[in-house]
Amino acid sequence: MGAQRRLPTVSRRSATPLWQQVRDDLRLRIDAGEFPTAFPGEHELGRQYGVSRHTVREALRELRDAGLVTASRGHQPRLTGDAVIEQPLGALYSLFASVERAGLEQHSEVLRLETRADAHVAVRLGLEESSPLLYLERLRIAGGEPLAHDKLWLPAERTTPLLSVDFTNTSVYRELARLCGIALTGGREVVRAVVPATAERQLLDVGPGEAAFAIDRTGCIGPQPIEWRTTVIRGDRFAVVADFDAHAGYRMGAAAVSIGSPAGAAFS
Repeated sequence: MGAQRRLPTVSRRSATPLWQQVRDDLRLRIDAGEFPTAFPGEHELGRQYGVSRHTVREALRELRDAGLVTASRGHQPRLTGDAVIEQPLGALYSLFASVERAGLEQHSEVLRLETRADAHVAVRLGLEESSPLLYLERLRIAGGEPLAHDKLWLPAERTTPLLSVDFTNTSVYRELARLCGIALTGGREVVRAVVPATAERQLLDVGPGEAAFAIDRTGCIGPQPIEWRTTVIRGDRFAVVADFDAHAGYRMGAAAVSIGSPAGAAFS
């Protein structure tokens, strides 16, 4: 028979502020593993403790600063580490598929889908500077919250059919294969920690000073680059994973945790 869960309580006779009592009690409940599936929202916590939403928010702010929960106005608080999207280093992977495996509902807000010229990107793809490029910009949403701001360039000559695709609920790699007969075989990826600029913070709904991952990626067919992508992804919702053992060390791509090293991965 399992241990009986104690009721959350606070005392208005105590000299300790209510928000601090709520914070300390929530710490005990988190340590006891009381929230295995979901963390209560502000309204529910206010009901449990019999305190105002302002008091709950102050307690959650302290827990957020301590790295125990993520909490922002208008979004359900959750324990740090819950619903984090994991991606393997050294593998050709799809963010779309990984979010699905995490059991989260997802979609994309398509911000731009057009043909444009970009000399810098064209050179990266081994093309003439004036070559037309297909450009796709999306805000990736997972579990009802922003996950990543994604910008993608492809040679327009080979990918024009993608201009008619609704990318709200499908992946680029799926449509590349279906409409253009193109399947990437590998590439190079660099992952850096950054503090997002103001525009990125607003899109991703993160506070000032909160860290994110910046991912620069070249996707290839054999030795030929065909995709250039830049992504800013929320640091509280994403993790890169490398397997290793005592004999072989890190598996392929694990050295990507060093600045400028290849991860050999891409996502769609």
